[in-house]
Amino acid sequence: MAKRNILNPFLFLSRGAAYLVLIGGLTFTLLPFIYILLASFKTNAELMRVPPTFIPENPTLGNYITVLSDREISLPRIFYNSGIVAVSRTALTLLISSFAGYIFARYRFLGKNLFFGLILAQLMIPFQVVMIPIYLLTVKMGLIDTLWALVIPMLIDAYGIFVAKQFIENLPGELMEAARIDGASEFGIYWRVVLPQLGPPLASLGIVTFMNSWNDYLWPLIVITSPEKRTIPLLLVWYSTQHGANQGLVLAASVITLIPIFVVYFLAQRWIVEQATQSAFK
Repeated sequence: MAKRNILNPFLFLSRGAAYLVLIGGLTFTLLPFIYILLASFKTNAELMRVPPTFIPENPTLGNYITVLSDREISLPRIFYNSGIVAVSRTALTLLISSFAGYIFARYRFLGKNLFFGLILAQLMIPFQVVMIPIYLLTVKMGLIDTLWALVIPMLIDAYGIFVAKQFIENLPGELMEAARIDGASEFGIYWRVVLPQLGPPLASLGIVTFMNSWNDYLWPLIVITSPEKRTIPLLLVWYSTQHGANQGLVLAASVITLIPIFVVYFLAQRWIVEQATQSAFK
């Protein structure tokens, strides 16, 4: 008992130090976002002040009102474009990645290791290297200046296929054998048995895919030419060019475009934590 009482203060101090480190890291990570949020409520004169202020002295909603009522841009249309692209790309990527991962994990066929190696090779090739061939293929398919040009060329996710394959390989094979004995088709096994078990990894992959699609700038800049088909990153660049002298408007527009990311992350955080817990146990 005495030994346990002696160790308790050290345990308390170690936990306290760990919490301090975590709180410090969280504060350091969130500080830029907090500053952007607070600065969006400042007037342009206060933003240009030296030394700068952290908390707004006279908070105002004028920046948000100006952005939302700007007739030069159509925020609902741009949000619709980005939403359609992000949701379509995320859903199709998750479906293709999980199905391909299931095939590579549970089937044997000629050239399996070669095909899987070629898919993983995408992880080592920067997008800028294959950008021109993808653009030429997009032109031949007649997808230039369409929202599908932002979806179809990005559907094969090597990382997603790898994650799905590794997770499915750890599933009990008895589940799939029992489904076969009950007369389930191969696609039925994937859809009814395997896919429901992939919630945590697919949630994490979905968050990454959604964020990459929502924040993608280079590829939309190349294939989108019509103003009515612009996405959020193109809007922010155009807005900062048109209103560079008024940083408050740019900051307000940036905060508005970040809202869907936080909403999606909030809805999927349970599966993300579950995947992290399962990975730790493995």
